[in-house]
Order: sequence, then C-alpha cells, then structure tokens
Amino acid sequence: MSISLSTLLLAYYVAIIATFCLYGLHRYWLVWLFLRSGGLDRDDPTPPRRFSTLPRVTVQLPMFNERRVAERVIEAACGLDYPADRLQIQVLDDSTDESADIARRCCERLAAAGHDIEYRHRHRRAGFKAGALADAMPSATGELLAVFDADFVPPADYLRSTVDQFTDESVGMVQVRWEHLNRDESWLTRIQALCLDGHFVVEQTARARTGRWFNFNGTAGIWRRQCIDDAGGWQHDTLTEDTDLSYRAQLAGWTFRYLPGVTCPAELPPTIGALMTQQHRWNKGLTQTAIKLLPTIVRSPASPGRKIEAFFHLTSPIPYAALLLLTLLIVPGFLVELPRTGVHPALALGLGIGALALGTFAAAAFYVVSQAAQRRLRFSLLGQLLTLMAVGVGVSVLNTKAIMEAVLGWQSPFVRTPKFAGGMRSDLDPAARRRRRLPRGLIELTLGVVMLAGVALSATRPFTLVGLPFLVLFAVGYLLVALPQLRPRRFAT
Repeated sequence: MSISLSTLLLAYYVAIIATFCLYGLHRYWLVWLFLRSGGLDRDDPTPPRRFSTLPRVTVQLPMFNERRVAERVIEAACGLDYPADRLQIQVLDDSTDESADIARRCCERLAAAGHDIEYRHRHRRAGFKAGALADAMPSATGELLAVFDADFVPPADYLRSTVDQFTDESVGMVQVRWEHLNRDESWLTRIQALCLDGHFVVEQTARARTGRWFNFNGTAGIWRRQCIDDAGGWQHDTLTEDTDLSYRAQLAGWTFRYLPGVTCPAELPPTIGALMTQQHRWNKGLTQTAIKLLPTIVRSPASPGRKIEAFFHLTSPIPYAALLLLTLLIVPGFLVELPRTGVHPALALGLGIGALALGTFAAAAFYVVSQAAQRRLRFSLLGQLLTLMAVGVGVSVLNTKAIMEAVLGWQSPFVRTPKFAGGMRSDLDPAARRRRRLPRGLIELTLGVVMLAGVALSATRPFTLVGLPFLVLFAVGYLLVALPQLRPRRFAT
C-alpha cells in the first residue's frame, strides 16, 4: 500500500506537535512549581549552623585568551571578603596570546601584595576547561572549591553568603543566580538576559525547592572537594563538563543547594557570533551528557520525579530540531494539494499552528514569570519576548547541527565564548572563516528567504492566513541570525 506525500507530511506534523506539547507542558509545570514554592519572595535555604572556624577555600579561575577581562576577575577574586589565611586563588590559564602575560603580571603584583595566588599555565589545552580544573586539583589547598569564569565579577561577600551551606555534610555543591553586567547594552543582550532569567529564576529554583536534580552552571558555584572526588572528578568527554559532573555527583548521593537570593554578575555575549559559539557548546554538551548518563539515571534508584526532570533537562535541545523540521515542512505543506488526498488542509495547518502556539504561550509564561518575580515587568517585555522567540527559531539550524554531532559522536573542541568587557566587538577569526565550506549564516539566510516566500504563498490561500504571524516570526528569526554572521563587521558595535 503506497503512502501519499500528504499523509507523510501529516505524520511529521503530528510528531512535531507531540514534541512541542511535551516540552511546552513541561515549562508550564516548572512555572507552577516555582509559583507554588513561593517565587523569589521566599528566603534561601538556611544553613543548619555557622562555621566556628571558616573552611579553607580555593578560588579557581579557568581562562583562555581572556585579555580583556583577565585582570578584572583576578582582582575581584582577591577582593573577596574572607580571611587571607583561609583563601587560595588559582589562575588556570591556557592562553596562547598576550593574555598569558597580562594574567601572569597581575598575579605577580597581587602575590607581592600578600595574596595567596598561584598562576598555572598549560601549553596544551588537554581536556580544555575540565582538564585545567582537574590538573589544578593536586595543588589546590581548599576543602571547598569556588569556580568563576573570566567574564564573572564575584561580589566581595560571595563566600560569606554561601560557605555556611556546607555545614550540612550532605551538601556537595552550592550554586548562585547569575546577574548580567550588560543587560541593557543592546537588543541582543536584553533577550539573552531574559532567556537566562527563565533558567536561573524559574527553572533552577523550581528544581532545587522540589527535590529534583539540578546542575552546577559552570561558574559562580562552590564545590566540596570530596564531592568531586566521589563523583569521579572532572571529565572532558562532553562539552558541558559542569552538567556531567553535577549528575554524577547527585547519582552518588550528594545534595546540592541553589541560592536565588545571592547573585553574581557576568558579561553577556554582545555579538551574534559569540552567542552562536555559546549555543553550540551548550546544546551539543547537553546532548552528549544525555547520551552518556540517561541510561544510568533510568537504572538508578532515584524517584520517578527526579528521573523525568533529568530527562527533560538533558534533552532540552530537542525542540530546536523540531523547529527546524517544521521550517522545512512549511512550504511543502503549502504546495501539496491536500484536499485531493482527503486530508482537510486546515487540519494539517491547524495542527502545526496549535503546536507552535502551545510552545509560544509556554515560553511566554516562563519568561514573563521570571521578570515578574524580579519586579522587571515593562511594556517593552512584549517586544523582547517576540525577538527572543524569533532568535530561538534562527538558532535552530546551529543547535540541530550540535545535536547531530553529539548523536554521531563527532568530537569538537571546547570553543570559548568571546568576552569584550565593553570593548570592541571583534570576535572575527578569518582563518576559521576560510576553513568553512559554507559562509556562516548562508543556511539561515536561505531559510529566511524561503519563509518570506511562505508569507507570499499564504496570501493566495485564505485558510493559511492564520499561520501568517508565525511565518513572519520564522522569517525574521532566520534573518536576524543570518545577516550579522554574513556581514559581521557591518553589524559589529
């Protein structure tokens, strides 16, 4: 029995609907858990007691070619309000440019001022960030290890606000909420802040307060050294070594604390190129971690709630692939004569739009609640939401590629997110651009043009007009991501 093209299209639509429904409902669930738990108005967990003698802490600063921000983070680490005889600073520098000299001189100056600071430089980036952290363990003197990426500026009271959580002997890691130094710098930083607020305000808080597992976010957290050792140490077989270690530690029985009332500011990527670098690493790394650990999580004695939440967390890149699939099916859906096959055209279109609407409303609720909890509701939020959704569509090509690379086992280096500290936005790598077979942004540009064609086609068929706003959103999203990549110098600020 032959299967018609329209039937195949309908089957694909149904699969996409199921995906959006599943992940959309999960976002509603997180919002409900967050609101039920008291939102940000609820106090952070109270430590069982205070340390009578403060534990020794090692602050680790992994960096790679961070010439614009290296001194800032090193000085901030040395400025932490903590007894000097209980604090060690480790600068873990894999730099291959003048950043190494900048960081070394800064460390020498601060060591001369009396700080216990160690500068470590590796000539080979074996294992990348995870490798640098693992290599530094033998010379780390702290029983607690605080990690900050180079674009973070830990406040002076950071350690005083967090270390007493470790008076609970079961606590292996404490994570605080990220804030953003350059939130209002541009439309791109505003939507990134909105996106990260959804994660740090709603998602992490909901998981932590309801006993679900959550992850160390790679920076602005403190680990108990014994917890790292018990979990098997830092490993570099995924690009999200932070999430990998987090799940291994919680599988080993350690508990984590999340403190949304304590914040640590950082710089948001101010260019599309920097954002794309970060997105690829995060989504590929999460998929790699899912492949590595989900079988172990499923077999573990953890509660069903923890297992289900771990599944949604580690497979969260999947909706990007669904978005790309939907994009590729939109125009064929217009061209196929569905009425001749017995499938009502409005049904196929309605299913696709229904799925997208569920995902859209779920995302809107997720981000609106995160802003309301911070007293940041403004009329401009509507435009930011629409822009964030459009860019979410635009990065679906890159993130689907990241998923496929992880599934196929293709290895790639840990590519740092460029940092600028308010300086020139030049993250261009001409050599890397020459190595690419296709110019960056060309695929997204093509899809944007195809979506514009879909907008024109929709005007010829009245029953498709209901989908016009989504077609416009898709077109804008792909073009927003494509044009700054194709003309990076023109769009640099």
